[in-house]
Amino acid sequence: MKKIKLWDLPTRLFHWLLVASIAALFITIKVDMDNGIGWHAKIGLFVVGLIAFRLAWGFIGSTYARFFQFFPTPSKIIAYLKGEWHELGHNPLGALSVFALLALTAAQAGLGLFTSDDISFQGPLYGLIDGELALTFTGWHRWLAYGLLAFVGLHVASILFYKLVKKHNMVIPMLTGKTEVADNEAGKAAKGGGGVALIIALVIAILAVWGASGAWIPAPPPPAAEIQTPAW
Repeated sequence: MKKIKLWDLPTRLFHWLLVASIAALFITIKVDMDNGIGWHAKIGLFVVGLIAFRLAWGFIGSTYARFFQFFPTPSKIIAYLKGEWHELGHNPLGALSVFALLALTAAQAGLGLFTSDDISFQGPLYGLIDGELALTFTGWHRWLAYGLLAFVGLHVASILFYKLVKKHNMVIPMLTGKTEVADNEAGKAAKGGGGVALIIALVIAILAVWGASGAWIPAPPPPAAEIQTPAW
């Protein structure tokens, strides 16, 4: 057996930061909503940056982080179900899970930007839509949270299935970045995703957070001063 590079550091950091962020988002709402809503909003913006980074990294990152490398085509899915798929990286069903998780998380974070609790909190982009639509988005944001939680549970269950049934540990490579392959296998170590690509992806993530924060929205004009009419 030999060890080869599978997951680059940015991919691994994204994965674990997203795990921690999703956990923190649920804690800040379910444990102490009154005091946690501010942190919830900040973490939500951080997730926007994470998703933007991963989308960019999916095109300019290293070999097995790129979307085209593991995109789940029908032929790949059929081959996997027949036991004929023997490649490195995400298997076709795992790839479906990756794209679904990215889509769910992006939708949840995006909806959160327009939400309001009708008391003291408004999302950073709340002012761009009317109140009725914001109310709809707020409802979707709340219900989609349960869907995201269920999907995360399914993801964890699949990891346990691979560990206990198929005797394939999917966690260790995401921690170390390396996997073991037989000497006679044609698996190639990941390449690409260097410093320039990392800077580009980080810039895209920062711009996404800035856009989502609403910092570019002009401040409303101050209210007009009332003219005092003399009492005589």
